[in-house]
Amino acid sequence: MAASTGQKSEGDRKHPVDGTLPPFKMFTSGLQHVAAMYAGVVAPPMIVGPACGLSATETAFLMGASLFTAGIATLLQTLGFWKVGAKLPFVNGVSFAGVTPMVAIGKAQSPDNALPIIFGAVMVAGVLGFFVAPYFSKLVRFFPPVVTGTVITLIGVSLLPVAFNWSQGGNPTAADYGSLTNIAMAGVTFLIVLVLRRVLRGFLQQIAILLGLIAGTLIAIPVGITHFSALTKADLIGFPTPFHFGAPQFDIAAIISMCIVMLVCMTESTADMLALGKIVDRPADERTIEGGLRADTLGSALSPLFNGFANSAFAQNIGLVAMTKVRSRYVVATSGLILIVLGLCPVAASVISLVPLPVLGGAGIVLFGSVAASGIQTLASAAMEKGDNALIVAAAVGIGLIPIAAPDFYHNLPKDLLVVLDSGISTGCLVAIVLNLAFNHFGRKNAGESAGEGVDGAPGADCHGDPAIPQQPDRGTVDDAGEPAAAPAH
Repeated sequence: MAASTGQKSEGDRKHPVDGTLPPFKMFTSGLQHVAAMYAGVVAPPMIVGPACGLSATETAFLMGASLFTAGIATLLQTLGFWKVGAKLPFVNGVSFAGVTPMVAIGKAQSPDNALPIIFGAVMVAGVLGFFVAPYFSKLVRFFPPVVTGTVITLIGVSLLPVAFNWSQGGNPTAADYGSLTNIAMAGVTFLIVLVLRRVLRGFLQQIAILLGLIAGTLIAIPVGITHFSALTKADLIGFPTPFHFGAPQFDIAAIISMCIVMLVCMTESTADMLALGKIVDRPADERTIEGGLRADTLGSALSPLFNGFANSAFAQNIGLVAMTKVRSRYVVATSGLILIVLGLCPVAASVISLVPLPVLGGAGIVLFGSVAASGIQTLASAAMEKGDNALIVAAAVGIGLIPIAAPDFYHNLPKDLLVVLDSGISTGCLVAIVLNLAFNHFGRKNAGESAGEGVDGAPGADCHGDPAIPQQPDRGTVDDAGEPAAAPAH
């Protein structure tokens, strides 16, 4: 292959992000992304639906709509058009940041008005976010390695409790929550994924998560935690009728609340894009972030049309990209098409939902741990031994861990503040940015030298504040065809 023989120049060779795989590999790799994020997409409507007085049937409709709109948002993000889309392997889905305020809106309104008011607020927030995106993207200069490494680490650590919850069964009120059976199934799946990653080679190694989920689900059938009731009750076709719950209504309090949520989503998406850019070896610059934020906000503005909520990048899929080394954005675009099909075909969606949460939790520990490992790797380039970078990381990680380690820590504060404070990623990110400015920029003539990471325009740093260090050969990655590139034996 040209990638191995060096017959093509570096400038002529297509970047793996823009490469494609054979159809079967494209489908299975895309399906793996869907399996990793399916539970995260359907969980918010499962919470918001009952809070708005919906029946089980209407809540199922809302879940299908969320899958459909997540697929549209993913296509906007990966394929893009004009100045919309980061064109990175990003999966988009319903943001958890909006769950708390949407539940509050649902409980404060009558059942007939709750969802129309939520949808109207999401539409306005999405439109405003779309126009703010070019200005918000300029904040990338405030994300040097000491900040991005901290945020990426917090993303992984923040997701791990989700995997632990899944491993116990997902529903704390259930009788079998935390049972030996659930934890054992999570452990078995965890070991299967590790063994498959160790013994398999090539493409099979890349889809080890998918194979682990299939194996875990099959083992869970005789154990008794794989349930087929949803499959037998699902309809074959179920198009999310536009404005199924009524025309959008515009309530000023709800709009303000969802605009705050949108800013939180944009902050997290910016951090996610910076993280993924490093993982796929295509650093996310200002233009990339602007396009990505436009895709997020446009997808959010369009989602209420089909009864969906605000969308943002799904951090759990970053771990999948980091682990499999499959960097093609067309693989994730394929997952977007699969999500659309699942939204249009409840039977197909029910097949994916057969994967028990303990099985998904076992695989999730590997996925989310991979994200945290990527953050630690980024921090290794942040010159922690110089200046006050270690202090910045310590403070930001400490603050970011509060919602994870002590979920009720802020319970006496105003509910409006909880939209931001309950997100460890957002609070940790803000603390890291502020402290980096305070310690490494303001009042220091040689800020770049003190920071050990480079400041815009300072010697030894590129335009993004990354240290100008020689790039090492990429080992264990994939070439344009999706096959592992040649690398020295370890």
